[in-house]
Formats: sequence, C-alpha cells, structure tokens
Amino acid sequence: MTHQHDTAHQAFDAFVRRERDGLFRAAYLLTGDRHHAEDLVQTALARMVRRWGTVDEPAAYVRRVLYTQFVSWWRRRRSRGVETLVADVPESHAPPPAEPELAMVLAAALDRLTPRQRAVLVLRFYEDRTESDTAVLLGCRVGTVKSQTRHALQRLRQVAPELADFATRRVEVAP
Repeated sequence: MTHQHDTAHQAFDAFVRRERDGLFRAAYLLTGDRHHAEDLVQTALARMVRRWGTVDEPAAYVRRVLYTQFVSWWRRRRSRGVETLVADVPESHAPPPAEPELAMVLAAALDRLTPRQRAVLVLRFYEDRTESDTAVLLGCRVGTVKSQTRHALQRLRQVAPELADFATRRVEVAP
C-alpha cells in the first residue's frame, strides 16, 4: 500500500511540474494579477490531488477546474466585495512575456471583459483549443462558446483598438 501511495505521489508531482507553468500563464491571463493567478492554480491543483487516480484525463480536468473556479471566484468577489488572502504564495517559474508592452495592453483589455469571455478567449486563442474542447472545459454548449468568442472579440476591438497594431507587426526571428 505504501508503494502505491509513493508511486501516486510521484506521478502527481511529475504532473504538477509538467503543467504548472502553462496553468499559471492561463490563470494570469484570466485574472490579470500574479497573486490571484497563483491562488487560482493552487486551488485547481488542490482539487486535482483529491481526484488523482480517478480522473481519466488529469490535464483536462485541472484546466476545467481552473476556468470554472475563476468564474466562481469572480462572481463571489463581485457579490461580496471580499478577497481571500493566503499566507504563502508558491514560487512561479513562468517566463516573462516576450513583448512587455503587448502584455500590458492585452492584460488591460482582458480586464474589461466578463470572466466567461476571458475564459473563452484564453482557451480558444492562447491554449489553441477547439470550440468543442472549450465548451467541455467550461461546461457549456458550443453555441455559447461561439457567441462568447464573437462578443469578446467585438469588445476587445472597442476597448483596445491598439491591439490591431500588434497583430500587424512583423516578428523578427534571430538566426
């Protein structure tokens, strides 16, 4: 029994090492705040560890928890106006954004979207998920994903027209 526990613990540790940076980047895009992103990832992984060994696709499960938890947190914070603070924040090893100016503009623009719109855009365009995958992760219909994507992109064009400037830049790749 101890050997099985050790093996499961090692497998979960390897999973966390493999997934944490991607989870953090997605959480940061959702929350727009490093500390909230770290809390969100920590919550998602805490839920995952309780289900470890019983979930067929752990990466998909933890991402679904991440996105649904984000929407739930936003609703609770908005209705209560209360934030939960934690004593220790884990270190993150996520690399800095390639273009800091773009990162700031994008973060400010995403902050002006609804949580569901942010989640849809992050899943569809940052994580390059299909509409079907996005619907499964968010627990909604494909039609909802399509309409949320359309509304979110329309809103981004309104609140941050300067993002179009970044889309037309030619990216130089070093040899």
